[in-house]
Amino acid sequence: MKYKDYYKIMALEKTASQADIKKAYRKLARKYHPDVSKEPKAEEKFKEVGEAYEVLKDAEKRVSYDQLGENWQADQDFNPPPGWDAGFEHRGAGGAGFSDADSARFSDFFESLFRQQARQQGGFGSNQSGGFSPSGDGSSQKGEDHHAKILIDLEDAFTGAARDITLQSAKMDQQGQVKVENRTLKVKIPKGVKPGQQIRLTGQGEPSLSGGQPGDLYLKLEFKPHPYYTVDSHDLYLNLPIAPWEAALGAKVKVPTPGGTIELTIPASSASGNKMRLKGRGIPAKSPGDLYAILQISLPPADNLKAKEFYQKMEKELAFNPRKKLGV
Repeated sequence: MKYKDYYKIMALEKTASQADIKKAYRKLARKYHPDVSKEPKAEEKFKEVGEAYEVLKDAEKRVSYDQLGENWQADQDFNPPPGWDAGFEHRGAGGAGFSDADSARFSDFFESLFRQQARQQGGFGSNQSGGFSPSGDGSSQKGEDHHAKILIDLEDAFTGAARDITLQSAKMDQQGQVKVENRTLKVKIPKGVKPGQQIRLTGQGEPSLSGGQPGDLYLKLEFKPHPYYTVDSHDLYLNLPIAPWEAALGAKVKVPTPGGTIELTIPASSASGNKMRLKGRGIPAKSPGDLYAILQISLPPADNLKAKEFYQKMEKELAFNPRKKLGV
C-alpha cells in the first residue's frame, strides 16, 4: 500500500486554513469533474481530490493524518504502525461518518486508516442524534460523547492501576487554522481488563450547548506490544524457545509468566509448534484466561570449529532426513 500525500494532491501547504482547503477543492473538483473535464485520468484525479478533501476538511481526521504522516512521503510503501491512532480524542456516536457505499469512493489507504478508526472509536465528528440525549425536562440536552483509544501495559490488567493519560483533540481557531489541544486525565485501569474493553468517564465529553450535562468520554483499551506475550481476549501466547535435546529427550524448563517464573515439563519427542496450556495463567477474570506456551526448537549456532565438528558427527551418525515424509 502506498502513502497518499493529501496536501500534495490538493496543491496545498500543511499550514493551509480551512478556507484554503475549501477553495482548493472547489477549483480542483471543477477541473477534474468527469462530466466536463478533458484532462487525462480526470475521473481518477477527481476521486483523489475528493478523498483528500474528506480528510483535510475535518479537523479531527486532519490532526490524526498529520500526526501519522510526519515520517512519510507520497508513494512510499506504507503500513500504519500499531496503535498509531491511540490518544486522539474524537466526537461522535457509534458507527457515524461512513456508509458501505463510501468504500467505492475511497482508496485502500484511506480505508485502512479512517474507516477502521471510525468503527473502533465511534466515528468522526458526528452531529447525529446518537451523540445527544434529552435531559428529561425537554429544555436541555446532554453534550456529545467523546471517544478515544489508549494503550496500556499488559501488566496493568493483572494488578489494576491508576495512570495519567494525555489525549489530543482538534480545535479550530478564528482564522480557520486547526490547532491541537492536549489534556491529561487520571484513569483507573480495572484489574482483569481485556483488549477492546471500554472505560466510561462521566462528564468528560463535550459540554452541553443548552445547559445540560456534559457528554461522557469512552476510552477503548488496547495493550502495548509486549516483548514476550501476544493477547487474545483473556488468553496469552508465548513463543518458548527450547533446545533440540530438550525437545527430543524431555526436560524441565523455566518459563516467564506475568505472575512470576514457573517450571514447565517438556514431554519427550516434542516438536516445534506444539502448544502447552498453563491453565489460569492468563489475564485474571471471573473465568481467568490461560497462557499457551508455543514450543520453538532453537538450534545452537555452528560458529566455531567444535560446534561444526559436532554437527558433522550428528549428520553421519543419525542419518536423519527431515524431508522423508515428502518423499524426497
